[in-house]
Amino acid sequence: MHKTFNKILIANRGEIAVRIIRSVKELGIRTIAVYSEVDKGALHVKNADEAYCLGHSELSETYLNIEKIIAVAKKSGCDAIHPGYGFLAENSLFVQACNEAGLVFIGPHERAMKLMGNKIESRKFVEKLGIPMTKGITGTPEKLAEKAASVGFPVLVKAAAGGGGKGMRIVREAAELENILETTSREAKNYFGDGTIYIEKYIEEPRHIEFQVLGDNHGNVVHLFERECTIQRRYQKIIEESPSPTLTPEIRQQMGEAAVRIAKAVKYNSAGTVEFLVDKNLNYYFLEMNTRIQVEHPVTEMITGVDLVKEQILVARGNKLRLKQEDLAQSGHAIECRIYAEDPANDFMPSPGKMSLYEEPAGENIRVDSGIDSATEIHSFFDPMIAKLIVWGENRSIATERTVMALKDFTIHGIQTNISYLLGILRHPAFRKNQLSTKFCDEHTKDIVEKVENEKEETGIRYPVFAYILHNLNANRNENENNIWKRIGYWRNIMEIPIESNGNIYWLKIERAKNNSYEFLFNDEHYDLHLEEITGHDIRFTVDDHSFKAFVSTDDKSTGWVSMEGMTWQLVRKDILNNSSDFSGTGQGNNESNLFAPMPGKVIKINVKEGDRVKRGTILLVVEAMKMENNITAECEAVVEKIVVREGDMVDTDLQLVYLEKTLEE
Repeated sequence: MHKTFNKILIANRGEIAVRIIRSVKELGIRTIAVYSEVDKGALHVKNADEAYCLGHSELSETYLNIEKIIAVAKKSGCDAIHPGYGFLAENSLFVQACNEAGLVFIGPHERAMKLMGNKIESRKFVEKLGIPMTKGITGTPEKLAEKAASVGFPVLVKAAAGGGGKGMRIVREAAELENILETTSREAKNYFGDGTIYIEKYIEEPRHIEFQVLGDNHGNVVHLFERECTIQRRYQKIIEESPSPTLTPEIRQQMGEAAVRIAKAVKYNSAGTVEFLVDKNLNYYFLEMNTRIQVEHPVTEMITGVDLVKEQILVARGNKLRLKQEDLAQSGHAIECRIYAEDPANDFMPSPGKMSLYEEPAGENIRVDSGIDSATEIHSFFDPMIAKLIVWGENRSIATERTVMALKDFTIHGIQTNISYLLGILRHPAFRKNQLSTKFCDEHTKDIVEKVENEKEETGIRYPVFAYILHNLNANRNENENNIWKRIGYWRNIMEIPIESNGNIYWLKIERAKNNSYEFLFNDEHYDLHLEEITGHDIRFTVDDHSFKAFVSTDDKSTGWVSMEGMTWQLVRKDILNNSSDFSGTGQGNNESNLFAPMPGKVIKINVKEGDRVKRGTILLVVEAMKMENNITAECEAVVEKIVVREGDMVDTDLQLVYLEKTLEE
């Protein structure tokens, strides 16, 4: 019989908090949630047994405030804290604070976190174990600039205390290095509280493969095989899978043994991940160790049948590891897709805002880890990841096809998402043939985005328009049976509806409507339609005996959103009043004298002062939003006339940040 805790506080938010709460409750343990004011109605708050507010929205006052979180844990009678990932998950000061308060930190011990959480120290430690790694150096930005040539370009600049792809940049020429070292050091200080950076040799066309490890306090360590995490954008993984289609059984065994050797050497006592780069010849190099549960842990759970969070909790309580290496095996194939609020067609710019529809796919072998269960607002304070879709299949091909089908049913309206982009990756011949490297997104994004647009053009606007109008006419038909239009009839005259999409106006005539059958005239072509079924936002219909399925919603600006086959259109009926207004120049991009934030965020640096002369391309200030730094640059030679913000200010897209007075170029 294993020992358990009485109450666990989950020091996190979003999908990982919801996912941890689920496993904690299955162990019969009460759950405590913490939240910021903007997360008051969040799913993790609803699902927990108790919830406590930490503050409004500033991370330093809420999810990063160690003192407040410890106080809530003690007040609520907790005996343990699970940090999830991100925020305080790899903060050794948090581990220390938990220990001092008599609380069990559900994660590794402080020494392991300090040692393996720092890329420089972990490399020194692992090098002594005889495990291959790339050449790297550390030091001040000045020292790194001097010695970079000894490593050999290209090099990878990293934040020593970093993770999740933050503070990482490839530098191919010495001339680029100085500015990037400064930027990386600043980001490292902002995100991780430590401005230390280092550089290492960059491997061309690498694979990113990581091994899941699990250890206890009795010296036992096992690995639960690998995850292929090669598909990344901005060094952040967006598609993960297991088993890796790259490794041979021999290399898999070698890498697994290396991961266990590292974990045992550091006396690792929790869930963690040992990450490797693998070159095209299947040579592997130690990269880093993440001392936390990983975002992509569900793919491992899907192919091993092990609940990693439960095991993590049980070993933290002092139980011996229940798993034996010889009993663990990979079954089938699992793929995870991260659903982000971002626009791939606009350099993956985050897309915060209000949703008008949120519907998850469901079915056998489909899992969705999400922090929401209905349409909500995505705030700029947090990472833009909305949910994770995890799908299992008997092999990689089947898992891929099932993931494609599930993505088509994953519907989010009101904001931009990467769903169609993920579909483009999974359908790409290079993905199907496993011709991958960490540069996959850099090399193929343009083609994928263009193909998505081409597919939308090939589909045509008529079917989304038909779905939109059918839904408009029928969505509420059972709610107001006694309205005046029901009594006198809609169809005394032919109804003609103007619809705008992407700047174009289309005209649809409803020539006949009776018993769910319709005759439409669209662009002077005749169509016979039959409404098969309408359930909430889902609609099924036939057009000239061809069947279609769509998801339809309308946002608070009266814009219609229609999704079909993983593609989404925006439509507006021009024959009815709506609540939207047209504004020019606000948040829609910067011109020569008006500069706005591309999204709500925080001003973290101002590089100029009033009266300064600036050139085209000068970075005037930096706005941080959704874990990204956005440079606000001058579009011409000018004089800074007025700066209306200060460092630390929260800004929205309708606030003009800087006024420039254009000057004649000399």
